Amino acid sequence: MMRWGNSGQAADSFYQVRPDCSQNVPSTKFKIKAGKTLSVRKWHAAFTREGCLDIASVLSRIQRGGVHPAIRGEVWEFLLGCYDPGSTFDERDQIRHRRRMQYARWKEECREMDSHVSSGKIITAPIITEDGFPINDPLVLLEATQGTSSSSSSSSTTRVEVSDSTNRVTDRQIVDWKLTLHQIGLDVLRTDRSMVFYENKENLQKLWDILAVYAWIDKEVGYCQGMSDLCSPMIVLLNDEADAFWCFERLMRRLRGNFRCTQQSVGVENQLQHLASIIQVLDPKLHDHLETLGGGDYLFAFRMFMVLFRRELSFGDSLYLWEMMWALEYDPDIFTYDETGVATHKIEGSKPKVKSIRQFGKYERENMKNGVNDGDGPVPISVFLVASVLKENSPKLLQEAQGIDDVIRILNNVNGHLDAKRTCAVALKLHRKYLKKGKKT
Repeated sequence: MMRWGNSGQAADSFYQVRPDCSQNVPSTKFKIKAGKTLSVRKWHAAFTREGCLDIASVLSRIQRGGVHPAIRGEVWEFLLGCYDPGSTFDERDQIRHRRRMQYARWKEECREMDSHVSSGKIITAPIITEDGFPINDPLVLLEATQGTSSSSSSSSTTRVEVSDSTNRVTDRQIVDWKLTLHQIGLDVLRTDRSMVFYENKENLQKLWDILAVYAWIDKEVGYCQGMSDLCSPMIVLLNDEADAFWCFERLMRRLRGNFRCTQQSVGVENQLQHLASIIQVLDPKLHDHLETLGGGDYLFAFRMFMVLFRRELSFGDSLYLWEMMWALEYDPDIFTYDETGVATHKIEGSKPKVKSIRQFGKYERENMKNGVNDGDGPVPISVFLVASVLKENSPKLLQEAQGIDDVIRILNNVNGHLDAKRTCAVALKLHRKYLKKGKKT
């Protein structure tokens, strides 16, 4: 039986770190606290007999103390909009079955294009040229299967055997997809490798397969570095590969714009511009100082947006931060049952049912109260989270930063020391302050 202490119970046992990596991994600050953390009992009690979820009570508890690790996966499916809280157990079973079948079809489609999908092998070297000619390099594939370090399996191999023109792939979309597979492999072998969970090669294979399938179905974005950091928690929390895929796909609906980069702009440019505006209003001295240093574009904050603070926090604390973010900005209209494609939010022309204000997250309620309706929707809470990190480090940045390298160094020192709960609390305060100042101008 679980004992609850006043200071809370540590959650480290749920995400075990390899002994040889324990000195290099930040300690987890998240504690399971009675009366605050969403417990297994409270979670089950939030459902009616038919299976409808009282989302308001769940959001309130998550915003106070996060989610118990034992139920994180199933809670996240609701937070990310996989399921309507008003759906029944039977309805969700049917939806889950359809989604698992759809994922199986997509995975089989990918396997037919490249036999390494679902093979137990992880590719770490190119398997095709830009012109569509297959590259035969079984040595690299064998090394990847045995889980050797990515440094020994470089994409620049000394022995590359190219097939003849009869095997050439002419479909540009297939060529582009195949060109990303080795990059996915290299990133997978680097992702959360301090965790005992990934000593099991089957889990590495799940991560590679999910990212390979996603890269195929979302052809506009494909695969980009950073996605493995966003997908990894889904593999850890959800046993079924298809369920983990759909959770990741729902997360990418929110974040895929971050990965749309061109030669002229980066995908997070809108968020960086919002960040600049927020700091200019709330801490004009810091904004002016950063501009003087040549950091007025705020590109030094790029990584925080791309991987949602995965580098600044331990694995457990990053999950805690994510679920608080999603609970705070929860919108009950985010779910949709369309499994035929990706990257759609709400069904065009559909009229959402009127929801109780309690069914919205605290951050979202504040936006509604103040009539916030930006062209692309309200500013994501992640922007205010980054703003809170800058505001907390403002004195240090003003005193010590003599150049952009100093700014990066100071922010890098945040790694492992960030407090997820405090960061969310400061972000909410900055949000309210920003809205008030916006009304006055």
